[in-house]
Amino acid sequence: MTEEILILDFGSQYTQLIARRVRELNVFSEIYPFSYSMDEIKKKNPKGIILSGGPSSVLDDGSPMVDPEIYKLGIPVLGLCYGLQLIVYQNSGKVEKADKREYGKANLVIKSGSPITRSVSASSQVWMSHGDYIKELPEGYNVFAQTENSPYCGIQNVEKKIFGLQFHPEVVHTIEGMKIIKNFVIDICGCSGNWNTSSFIDEAVKKIRADVGDSKVLCALSGGVDSSVLALLLHKALGKQLFCMHIDTGLMRKDESRFVVDTFKDGFNILLDHVDASEIFLSRLSGVTDPEKKRKIIGAAFIEVFEAESRKFGKLDFLAQGTLYPDVIESVSVRGPSATIKSHHNVGGLPEKMNMKLLEPFRYLFKDEVRKIGHELGLPDDLINRHPFPGPGLAVRIIGDITRERTAILREADFIFIDEIKKAGIYNDIWQAFAVLLPVQSVGVMGDERTYELTVALRAVTSLDGMTADWAKIDPEILGKISNRIINDIKGINRVVYDISSKPPATIEWE
Repeated sequence: MTEEILILDFGSQYTQLIARRVRELNVFSEIYPFSYSMDEIKKKNPKGIILSGGPSSVLDDGSPMVDPEIYKLGIPVLGLCYGLQLIVYQNSGKVEKADKREYGKANLVIKSGSPITRSVSASSQVWMSHGDYIKELPEGYNVFAQTENSPYCGIQNVEKKIFGLQFHPEVVHTIEGMKIIKNFVIDICGCSGNWNTSSFIDEAVKKIRADVGDSKVLCALSGGVDSSVLALLLHKALGKQLFCMHIDTGLMRKDESRFVVDTFKDGFNILLDHVDASEIFLSRLSGVTDPEKKRKIIGAAFIEVFEAESRKFGKLDFLAQGTLYPDVIESVSVRGPSATIKSHHNVGGLPEKMNMKLLEPFRYLFKDEVRKIGHELGLPDDLINRHPFPGPGLAVRIIGDITRERTAILREADFIFIDEIKKAGIYNDIWQAFAVLLPVQSVGVMGDERTYELTVALRAVTSLDGMTADWAKIDPEILGKISNRIINDIKGINRVVYDISSKPPATIEWE
């Protein structure tokens, strides 16, 4: 049985980072809402529980709370920021409003021994973000660390294995944060750190077989990393019970459909149906400019085509998708009180009534974890290392109306961009690179003649898992070469710009 650290989310912008840090220790972690029931917690029997930070105050009416029984389970608990204040508040300590919010770097001084700060320097930098402070500790608790403005920055009840930190150990600004998290997860919770891609594959295969039984599964195989790894995992688990369908939406990358058929049907001997549904998608998107409407239309069309085309396979009970954890987190707050950013076609655009059940083995994995699984399953490196491609395809990279002509222009521009960064040897240094077609025309000069044509924006970012990202510092000479080739080779474009926005505040995709 997989060892697990349970993370209860109170709306912190860093909650996903907590999960990432725990998984870096080869321990599985999941995020659940703060209201996750005590019965469910007991069923999961986690090795430890982490209470995240959050924007609320425990002193406000209606502020999020956990069932106080959580402190009596005998399971180690770590509260971070709001989680610390919650521990104090619910165990009869005192929390008060601070005169001013403390945000940013601070110097942590360890005053006494604690198992959670083993091997941590006596003085080190931490990251603060709070508006309340601890006035009085609950009975049985003592303070082991403080900062200039937070006399109760680290508290503990060693006997009950309950710990609280006023700072955020999960962020990189807390210099020795990973040591602290490791001390809690490995030493205090007793996790062995044996969760890895191989163990995931074994457990996922067993679960897929148990869930599916003798039923048939239809896999949406786009050719991207997620769906490609998913197809191989399902093929390993189900063999001939798996039917893959690749739908050419007319919004794919250049030569995408041919690549998918060659790789999976011919290379891996997977049952694959290739469907050209470009007319359906493009006609329904005609005149639609709102990005959320585009996603909903595409999501609905996907399911409609799947259901119609799947009849040739007989009765299919499951639809498999390569949904990832960031998709779930960004689409809707199903796990905690976090803000909705945008919906994703595979989690936010499905019609309520479906003829098939959803099968999403990667729903709580990050992109880099899926890539490791693909490597274990024997997927070629050039496919494993492909940059992410959104489910709605080029539809969310064409700002404004979508037409065959504009789609063809963007497809060529995107191909040139990717081709040139591969030639420059920097493709694998970039998390995601793509072109965006803007609804902006500008004046240009070509061959001594005036032009009034479209603008393409180039977007390239570096990231670990897509939750945060920085713009890639591509050599200007490479960018110049890309710009010249796009403008010279593609009729209809006379201007190329480079996006230097980071996430946040921007998202990676433009729509």
